[in-house]
Amino acid sequence: MHLKTLFLSSLLLLCLQAGAQQQYKVGAIGFYNFENLFDTLDAPDVRDEEFTPAGRNVWDTQKYLEKLQNLSRVVSELATDITPDGVSILGVAEVENRKVLEDFVQQPLVKGRNYQIVHHDSPDERGIDVALLYNPKYFKVLGAKAMPLLIYRDNGERDFTRDVLLVSGLYDGEPLHIMVNHWPSRSGGEAASQPFRNAAAMICKAAADSLMQEDPNAKVLIMGDLNDDPISPSVKTILNAQRKKEAVRKGGLYNPMYNLFKKGIGTLAYRDAWSLFDQILLSYGLVNGKTEGYQFYKVFIYNEPYLLQSSGQFAGYPFRSFGGGAYMGGYSDHFAVYVALVKAVE
Repeated sequence: MHLKTLFLSSLLLLCLQAGAQQQYKVGAIGFYNFENLFDTLDAPDVRDEEFTPAGRNVWDTQKYLEKLQNLSRVVSELATDITPDGVSILGVAEVENRKVLEDFVQQPLVKGRNYQIVHHDSPDERGIDVALLYNPKYFKVLGAKAMPLLIYRDNGERDFTRDVLLVSGLYDGEPLHIMVNHWPSRSGGEAASQPFRNAAAMICKAAADSLMQEDPNAKVLIMGDLNDDPISPSVKTILNAQRKKEAVRKGGLYNPMYNLFKKGIGTLAYRDAWSLFDQILLSYGLVNGKTEGYQFYKVFIYNEPYLLQSSGQFAGYPFRSFGGGAYMGGYSDHFAVYVALVKAVE
């Protein structure tokens, strides 16, 4: 289907060339793992020593500012081909604190969007958190809470990791709920660490179930670096995220990343294989085609050529900040992802 575009009220309107000239508002909502966005200071209660001027990464002001500039370039470009203001909501992971987010939103390439911040300090041992950035022109926050992930090692000690951030608000006047995630890593092996990610999935499942029990057409997005693929048990079984929109029933979730993964498309690379850890799942209310207001249209992975390492051992991988212990001056070891939502205009 060919799309012809025109702009109105700073949101993109689509004229579908088939049939009647129905116009649609378009909104874009995304997620991006910022790959270790640390300041240069040594925080006393977390293991951030390597991201200090005296640390292993020699993380100084010049590198920090370059990192901010690089990330802002990517974010400034996300979804601008479908809506002039780009992503109106962006979940982020691997940010040290609120201050680095404040520095990020003041970068010249994104400052004009007036991104606001929702952030809670998590108990993660490395000091990395998730957060939500949003353009107040399109989203009004009504509430936010951190949902703790309580997991324990074999010796009974708690493994401190990232909370799940739940933000509720009005998106262009419509109720919308967003969960931002950075699930436990595969450190120690995929199978051995799977129960930790399953536990994170259960937190999301319980929250989504509660929202959809209250309103079967509730519009819920579960996004983040899940450290699992669409076929992993945490996503496919516990969240029961469907690969086809038509298979989603009330109370269910749709995973638009599933078919991309099956085609070999990913958001990060490891040992010459692609994984699709960065995912956005959508509730029944966003995909049924019947609920009024915004509906899912398409998913995107932002993998422009400049975001790929062009040479060396990691040629073809995402162009990251550090690789093999050396500073590379790139962007992130993950690609950003986003979804387009459309709403019919009278």
